[in-house]
Amino acid sequence: MIIVMTDSTDKQIEHVMGKFRQHEIEVHCLNSYGKTIITAIGDSSTCNPASFERMPGVEKVISIVTPFKLVSREFRRENTIVTVGNAVFGDKNVSVIAGPCAVEGYEQLLEAALAVKKAGACMLRGGAYKPRTSPYSFQGLEKEGLAILKAVSLKAGLPVVSEVTDPRTVEMMSEYVDMLQIGTRNMQNFVLLKEVAKSGKPILLKRGLSATMEEWLMAAEYIMAGGNENIVLCERGIRTFETYTRNTLDLNAIPLIKHLSHLPVIVDPSHGTGNWRLVNPMSKASLGAGADGLIIEVHPCPEEAVSDGQQSLTPHNFEQMMRELQCLAMAIDRVM
Repeated sequence: MIIVMTDSTDKQIEHVMGKFRQHEIEVHCLNSYGKTIITAIGDSSTCNPASFERMPGVEKVISIVTPFKLVSREFRRENTIVTVGNAVFGDKNVSVIAGPCAVEGYEQLLEAALAVKKAGACMLRGGAYKPRTSPYSFQGLEKEGLAILKAVSLKAGLPVVSEVTDPRTVEMMSEYVDMLQIGTRNMQNFVLLKEVAKSGKPILLKRGLSATMEEWLMAAEYIMAGGNENIVLCERGIRTFETYTRNTLDLNAIPLIKHLSHLPVIVDPSHGTGNWRLVNPMSKASLGAGADGLIIEVHPCPEEAVSDGQQSLTPHNFEQMMRELQCLAMAIDRVM
């Protein structure tokens, strides 16, 4: 059950929340578009919706049958629009985030940033903390990498997104980046989800390796229930039996999630395929399926990249792809 309150006092809000607590029901409260939203988590069958409708300050009571409440279309019919600098996700725009998998140094990142901006990207990506399958693989430059990201962001005039892996570093990372990414391995790190919700930063939430769409949306629910509704979902491929590609890019997710949820959805065809030759065609397929944006790995010299060189585009490859995507966007009434 969700209670929407308008022009309500603190006393009225506490009265509604107290009524739920009398039935031992967990409640969350957040402000959204000038309204106060109270969500009841658990079995609220013992609560009569009519009894809440008559309470002072209550505008309406919404009963939602799906386990994800706040991120559902039942809760909000219109699309949520998330803005990060010049990047806009959720409207007719198709915003492209691009950059290397990992921050390797200032010159490398600056070269990539200037190249992707010239080609039409509106955000820069780069990993400072790199959770890797092997403990012996490159783990990132960490705080030094964040400082480089910030410096390049200011020099190139691009907002940046980077992955946060530890709840203890959320506050520190928020000082360096414009958007926090929750990577696939941390999609169900609920302590981390609660912490980024408090950051106030826009969140890029990647789908887990083997996560169902409901699990993915429930992860987003954690963030939104924590008071942060600036969430962009990212389909990045799931684990299947196929071995010719790194993952299987699940294009079904785009129209289905947009039907189930009001949150914007972007696609990562770099991780979704693991092969630079497939990034261009799968980017086009993603736009055709309704994606609100893309996140692409681009490296000035992929053969020398410390991570994910095999799936990274060169600046030339990226520029060519962007020209083709702009033509496609016009054909389907989107803007790039």
